[in-house]
Amino acid sequence: MKKYPLMKPGTRAFFQEADQLPNYSLFDRIHGYVYGRWTYHYIGIGIGEHWIAKLFHKITAFLRPAKTQPAASQTNGGGMANTYHGKVVPLEAAKQLVTVNEEIAIPDLEQIIPYPHARSLILKNPDQIAVIDCPCRSARAEPCLPLDVCLIVGEPFVSFVLEQHPRRSRRITGEEAVAILEAEDERGHVHHAFFKDAMLERFYAICNCCECCCGAIQAQRSGTPMLASSGYIATIDDEICIGCETCASYCQFGALGLADYAMSVDVEMCMGCGVCVPKCDQDAIVLVRERSKGEPLELFSLIHGAS
Repeated sequence: MKKYPLMKPGTRAFFQEADQLPNYSLFDRIHGYVYGRWTYHYIGIGIGEHWIAKLFHKITAFLRPAKTQPAASQTNGGGMANTYHGKVVPLEAAKQLVTVNEEIAIPDLEQIIPYPHARSLILKNPDQIAVIDCPCRSARAEPCLPLDVCLIVGEPFVSFVLEQHPRRSRRITGEEAVAILEAEDERGHVHHAFFKDAMLERFYAICNCCECCCGAIQAQRSGTPMLASSGYIATIDDEICIGCETCASYCQFGALGLADYAMSVDVEMCMGCGVCVPKCDQDAIVLVRERSKGEPLELFSLIHGAS
């Protein structure tokens, strides 16, 4: 007899994978199901100041079993940020996550994902991709459009989401996923690879985010470190820059500003998303590696390094 016989196949596969994780508790299983089943309620409440959100976070903090936190990760804040967080990925790095043609198993990305929980990159059936309506945008009275811009990558997440949200999700190809990423990049939105403890403690989605709708960007700008830098920063050639401020109008993190008739970069606020680079008609902006910002999440380089 199959375990979890009353569940739909994708949901059953999610729980069967959960069974293989030694530290994945009953609470984690329930949390993962609630998050996957009622995603729009969960995130819609979570991005607001509703008393239900505050009560939920207090309850989860009390019930969540204590887990060992590596010393290197303890400086990155606490609370929800440690268990639900994103890694900024420039467009080309985001494309790699939806075009890889082999299964990936990188269990610990401590140097890349500076959080104590949910920092594994495990891709099973990576050619399976779904797009869903963005929960953050869906919760807003006047959201950015289109809504269908969040990408779910690999199994069992794709089947789980398609089963639970048939009216808000659809299966797409890698080529369609790349087209969505490119269109969102053109709109000036930031690509984030999201990790969550309740989603089998690993990467599961790429969100395309704007500061007006995205709860994670708003939390980041308010001092809650829910996002890790790409590992790059924007740099501006003062001899080329004409101070038009076009780049600043697209920066989702408020890192660009005018100083002495040329644009300057606030290195602390810059997340290295690269959105500003193609917006500069003068080609005055480039991304450069900044070691203090951590290592990039560049899948093809990781695969090559592990081989």
